[in-house]
Amino acid sequence: MTRSTHSVTNQVPPLVGYDVFRGDAALAEAFARHVGPAHAEEATAELSALGEAAGSAEAQEWGAQANAHPPALRTHDRYGHRIDEVDFHPAWHRLLERAVTAGLTDAWSRPDGQLRRAAGFLVWTQVEAGHGCPVSMTHSAVPALRAQPELAAVWEPLLTSRTYEPGLRPAGRKAGVLAGMGMTEKQGGSDVRANTTRAEPLAEPGAYALTGHKWFCSAPMSDAFLVLARAPGGLTCFLLPRVLPDGTRNAFRIQRLKDKLGNRSNASAEVEFDGGTVAWRVGEEGRGVPTIIEMVGATRLDCVAGSAAIMRQAVAQAVHHAAHREAFGGKLIDKPLMENVLADLAIESEAATALTLRLAAACDAAAAGSAQDRHLLRLAVPAAKYWVTKRCTPLVAEALECLGGNGYVEESGMPRLLRESPLNSIWEGSGNVQALDVLRALQREPGALNAFLAEVGRAAGADHRLDAAIKALLTELSDLDGVEGRARRLVERLALVLQGALLVQHAPPAVADAFCAARLGGEGGAAFGTLPRAASLAAVVERARPVDGT
Repeated sequence: MTRSTHSVTNQVPPLVGYDVFRGDAALAEAFARHVGPAHAEEATAELSALGEAAGSAEAQEWGAQANAHPPALRTHDRYGHRIDEVDFHPAWHRLLERAVTAGLTDAWSRPDGQLRRAAGFLVWTQVEAGHGCPVSMTHSAVPALRAQPELAAVWEPLLTSRTYEPGLRPAGRKAGVLAGMGMTEKQGGSDVRANTTRAEPLAEPGAYALTGHKWFCSAPMSDAFLVLARAPGGLTCFLLPRVLPDGTRNAFRIQRLKDKLGNRSNASAEVEFDGGTVAWRVGEEGRGVPTIIEMVGATRLDCVAGSAAIMRQAVAQAVHHAAHREAFGGKLIDKPLMENVLADLAIESEAATALTLRLAAACDAAAAGSAQDRHLLRLAVPAAKYWVTKRCTPLVAEALECLGGNGYVEESGMPRLLRESPLNSIWEGSGNVQALDVLRALQREPGALNAFLAEVGRAAGADHRLDAAIKALLTELSDLDGVEGRARRLVERLALVLQGALLVQHAPPAVADAFCAARLGGEGGAAFGTLPRAASLAAVVERARPVDGT
C-alpha cells in the first residue's frame, strides 16, 4: 500500500486572472494624468481590455510556449530551393496578432497616440518581451520612411494596420506588414559609420543593388527592413523588402540565427546581400544616419518602456508571492525586512513607469508642435534609456530572490525575466553610446538643457533632497571639461533628478519620500532593501500589489 509522504501546503497560487493595466496603480494614474479628457474613457477601456488579456492564463501560456520553442531557420525547401524562412511556434503568432490588433504598431493615427501605445506596450510586454522587437521596429519605421514620401504612401498604411498577416508575399497583397532593421556590421558594431555594405544605383529611380553583410538583423521574418549602406554619396538609408513587387523573392540570405542569452522567442540573424539584393533609397544619399535616427529614437523609448514592463512584472510577482507565502510565523509581506525590499523595488518600478509615460506624452506634444517637449526628449530619452535599462537587471535579480529557490526554477517565470533584463541596455546603443549622446545634446543643443531644467523646476521647493540634487547637478554641469570620463555619473544624476521631480509632483507622499531619501538624499544603500525605516513602507508595498484573481 502506497503511503503519502507529504502534502502540498503554503504554495503561492499563480498570478493570473487580473487586469495588468488597472492592477498597476502607478501605470493607471500616470496614464490618466497625461491622456486628453475627450477620449480618456475610451482609451482607458481599451487598455483595460488589453490588461485583462495580459493577465489571463492563456496569454501567459503563450509566452511560456514561445520561449520553450524558439524559432528555427529553414534556408532551403525540400527541393533545394533557397527560401530563407524562419519558423515560429503558433504561440508567437498569437502574441504578435494580439499586439498588432491592439494598435501597438501604430502611434501615429489617433490623439495621444504615443501615450496610448506606450502604455499598451508596457502592459503587453509583461506577457512576453521577445515579440516586442518586431512590434517596436514596425512602429518606429514610420517616421524614418516619411523622409521618402512616395515610399511612406505605400508602406505606412500597412505598417500601422491592425491586421496581422504573417507569410512572405508582396506588400501590395497584404493587409498588414512588419518591419525589421539591419544596421550593425561585424567591424563596426555601434559605430555604424564604419559600415561597408555597398549600394549601387539601378536604372529605376531610387532603386539600388546592395552587397554586404549585417551582423545583427532583427526579426528576419519581417516583410521589409530599414538598412544602412554606402551609396556613391555616402552612408544612406534604404528600405529593403523581402519580396519584390513582382512576387519574386529578394536576395536576402539568412546565414544563421543568433544563439542569445535571452529574448529566445525572437529571431535575430546574420544576413548577406549578394549584389542582387534590391532596396529603395529613403532620404538623401549621405544622410543615412540622420534618416534612420528617427527610427532609433522611437525604439530607444521602447527600450525604456520594455524595461519598465519587465521591472513591473518582476515586482508584481515578488509582492504577490510575499502576500501569500508564510514563513517564520507569518506572511512574508508583513516581515519588516521583506517589506523594505519590496518597497525599494516598488519605488524603482514606479519611477521607471512615470518616466516612460511622461516621455511618451512629450512625444505627442512635440508632434503637435511643442518645441519645449522636443528639446526635452533630445536629452531625456537617452538619459532614460541609459538609466532605466541599467536598473532593470539588478531589480529583477532581487525580485527573483524574493521567491527564494522557487524563483530560480523556470516554472516561476522569473528566470525568463532575468535573462531578458539586460537586453534593452544593449539594444539601440549600449550605456556608453547613450551617455555620449547626452553629452552631444548638452554641448550642441542648449535648448535641451533649458527644457530639462524647466521640467524639473516644476517640482522646486517640494522636497529639500530634490532641491539639493538639482543644485548639485547644476554645479556638475557648469564644468564640462574632460566630462566624457564621468559621463555615466552625469547621466545617472540627470535621470534620477527627472524621476524624482515626477514622483514628487504626482506620486503618493510615501513613494516620493522613499525615492528622494534613498536615490537623492543618500539615505539608502547600494543593495535593494536599504530604505530608511518609515511607517509608510507598508503603504508603498500595498500600492505595488497587483489586483489578482485569488
